[in-house]
Amino acid sequence: MTVILLRHGVSTSNTARTLAGRAPGVELTERGTEQAAAVADRLATLPIEHIASSPLLRCQRTVAPLADKLGLEPDCDERLIEVDYGDWTGRPIAELLTEPLWQVVQRHASGAVFPGGEGLAQMQQRAVGAVRDIERSLSERAGRDVLWLACAHGDVIKSILADALGLHLDGFQRIAVEPASISVVRYTRHGPAVWKFNDTGADLSALAAAAPTSSTPGGEVPGAASADNGNARHRDSP
Repeated sequence: MTVILLRHGVSTSNTARTLAGRAPGVELTERGTEQAAAVADRLATLPIEHIASSPLLRCQRTVAPLADKLGLEPDCDERLIEVDYGDWTGRPIAELLTEPLWQVVQRHASGAVFPGGEGLAQMQQRAVGAVRDIERSLSERAGRDVLWLACAHGDVIKSILADALGLHLDGFQRIAVEPASISVVRYTRHGPAVWKFNDTGADLSALAAAAPTSSTPGGEVPGAASADNGNARHRDSP
């Protein structure tokens, strides 16, 4: 099974440099809306059969153009929702940089628990569990490989990628996931393989082979080794 992990486009919180978290009403900016349309153009030619999304507005707005093109109804999954940052929600990033917990988040993420919110380890457990559960459900229903997409948030996607890479959660800040970027993970009987991460513009035509009627031997896909690693200029997470 192959999942495309899509981060939402640039949001109003990104440009305001605040920690959006689960605050309601955080919209895409004009740039974010343009990114959502561009993503739809890039992915609409692929045989995507299922879309799962965080229920937050910025993710819903991001997947809407693609869902329209594919004729799919996105499935809102609470397990893909942003980290519950608790008392940190809505606060300026510049202010949070002075908090002692910020250094814990950067260097010992597995031990970070946000005041009044959840821990990053708890978030990773639910996010990876969601991907594995959806994978299992789609596989059982189709009886074959399925290419599908999950739209979520920066820290959520980074935690899924860290798990797929065999990287301890304490190192997940080494992974860059820009707004509207895609990452691709192929789950095989031998374990997961990361084909792309933080990709914001590479040709994805090779992914059309990611949903064959039978598994490709060894889980290999031609042309799947490229990655476009940009700088994370817009963030809504620590």
